[in-house]
Amino acid sequence: MSKYKNKPEVKAKKFLGQHFLEDETIAEQIADTLSLKGYENILEIGPGMGVLTKYLLKKPITTYVIEIDTESVTYLKSNYLNLAPRIIEKDFLKYDLSETFKDEPFAIIGNFPYNISTQIVFKTLELRDQIPEFSGMFQKEVAARICSKEGSKVYGILSVLTQAFYEAEYLFTVPPTVFNPPPKVDSGVLRLTRKADYSLPCDEKLFFKVVKAAFQQRRKTLRNSLKTFDLSDNLKANVIFDKRPEQLDVQAFIALTTAIENDSKN
Repeated sequence: MSKYKNKPEVKAKKFLGQHFLEDETIAEQIADTLSLKGYENILEIGPGMGVLTKYLLKKPITTYVIEIDTESVTYLKSNYLNLAPRIIEKDFLKYDLSETFKDEPFAIIGNFPYNISTQIVFKTLELRDQIPEFSGMFQKEVAARICSKEGSKVYGILSVLTQAFYEAEYLFTVPPTVFNPPPKVDSGVLRLTRKADYSLPCDEKLFFKVVKAAFQQRRKTLRNSLKTFDLSDNLKANVIFDKRPEQLDVQAFIALTTAIENDSKN
């Protein structure tokens, strides 16, 4: 049975890939993952019935929530009256956050719907100038991928692009039994802390293109996976092109991008 009275049916959430967290201890632990430094606002994505929200509201900071499910919004408005003016009834992926935060910094937190969790990260990267900190719960394998280092089998596009701008920490694992309905897999909580200097010393658009192209054929060497780039024979002779993408850390990808950028100018 649910711990929440008058809670809407969970079936409305299934199409969003959402699972209600019902363990108060874990909810409080997730709320405590944010440092609350460098910003005055928090945005919780997909608050559901507010199990995490209630702990955020105890913090000395202003909490906003963004929720697309109408039943959850109704529940939140009825049970968290002081939060009501800061409930954003929108789709996070489509909403222009400048309407709420203008150019002010804010942190992101949440028990993220599995099926849009990577899209949430990519939107965070787009808004990195405003988001100094990010934490929350993902499907465990996605959280592990984001935080993985070179040499790992799960190291990939999401790992490199995220870690180019943020320090990524895998914090703890959460079992399926604390959710309603329980997912079929474990969940993982992570924290992203924006680097002090998060500007890249290379062309950022080219960096994204190089990383994505490299991992689209991850079993091939860079010499083969980057064939679509117009590279000189001299550059292709560099030993880095004998490597596969999972062998390169973020700094190596930056160096590779810089080399490709300089090659195109010659």
